[in-house]
Amino acid sequence: MLVMIALGAFALVSSQSRLAAQQADKQITFEIAEAGVEYYRWHLAHVPDDFISDIGEHEYKNALGEVIGSYTIDVVPPAPGSTIVIIQSTGWTTNHPLLKRTISAQLGIPSFATYAVIANDFMRFGAGTEIFGPIHSNDGIRFDGVAHNVVSSAKETFTDPDTHHVEDGVYTTESNESTVFLAGKEFPVPAADFNGITVDLASFKTKANTGGIYLPSSGADGYHIVLKTDNTVDITKVTSQATCRYRIWFRWHALSDEMWSIQNESAFTYQSGSSLHVTIPENGIIFAEDDVWVDGQINGSKITIVAAEEPLVSGSANIIVNKDLLYTSYDGSDVIGLIAQNDFHIGFYSADTFRIDAAIIAQKGRVGRPYYGVVNSSTWSPAGCNAYVHRDTVTIWGSLATNHRYGFAYTDGTGYQTRNLNFDSELTFGPPPSFPTTDQYSILSWEEL
Repeated sequence: MLVMIALGAFALVSSQSRLAAQQADKQITFEIAEAGVEYYRWHLAHVPDDFISDIGEHEYKNALGEVIGSYTIDVVPPAPGSTIVIIQSTGWTTNHPLLKRTISAQLGIPSFATYAVIANDFMRFGAGTEIFGPIHSNDGIRFDGVAHNVVSSAKETFTDPDTHHVEDGVYTTESNESTVFLAGKEFPVPAADFNGITVDLASFKTKANTGGIYLPSSGADGYHIVLKTDNTVDITKVTSQATCRYRIWFRWHALSDEMWSIQNESAFTYQSGSSLHVTIPENGIIFAEDDVWVDGQINGSKITIVAAEEPLVSGSANIIVNKDLLYTSYDGSDVIGLIAQNDFHIGFYSADTFRIDAAIIAQKGRVGRPYYGVVNSSTWSPAGCNAYVHRDTVTIWGSLATNHRYGFAYTDGTGYQTRNLNFDSELTFGPPPSFPTTDQYSILSWEEL
């Protein structure tokens, strides 16, 4: 009886020992599977567009360099117009190769369109401003409106150029911060790389030449691109710009040298055919080595329009929008990106009330409307053109990235009296085609299969 009891106890201890070892291996197997996800996250940090290399089976070693298991990696690349990649990693130990655990993780890399407003300069948001998306500046931010998302700055402190006082990287003049920063503020945080966009411009030019629409210098004032709901664009050359003059005594004076408004335009020959009704390319890239005016409406299209001239590091091409630029659907199926090497302008002869649906970047310049001041004159040419000095409402649905301080209105009451900046959250991980990014891949979600 004693021998039988001893054998039973030994069997129980042995069984419990095996179970404990198996449970330990099960946990190690899970950690090996996790290691596969982290490894490929590291891989993408170095080569963000490579979804083929280093997939398959890899050995897993302990701190002593001994192989204690393996993991295999499978990758689902991002869908067109998205930055979300799916990584599936299956791990096992050498002791229990049949005991496997699998983790599926979604990773996304944020683009410049991740922010409602992102700037490389001081930003000031006045009382009455309400913004729902994240806001960031590489300089300081004064925010006196209502921010529904995080407001961040790369500066710990800065000197406000309007008041000449030293302030926190993000601050408000309102007495109750909790009613201003509803999701909080962060400073200092890493800066966004506006200079790095130059590299992206070179990539855009290559993609336009190999599978998109490439437009060389127009030999005129630039191009006018009209987006259409049948997945085509009309492209014309801008041959002259409109003017507004006023007379004082016997002399005529130009209101501004930068009107950014089309007077005359003409179609031309594009790839042995007409420049009208050109199909939007599959890769969605249009690259023009000149200034570009854009308007129209898309329906089920994803497109990025770039205005940049050589040399890319010092060129100064601009993008101008003076009337509606619209989506048909607001579920992420319609996406427009506008990348200006220099400025993004709203010109003089712009609509009194209009809307821009787009993610906008002014790499070296600013997003805004030039200053068209009030002049006391009774004689204008064309008659009444001075009415365009004051405009009513501009609404932007998307995001703004500006190198210099942006603005659509001025303290003397000129420009747009009402400015609505609405953040399109669909752009966060579904930006326009090949849109510049600001960070590395981060894990959005993971689950064990």
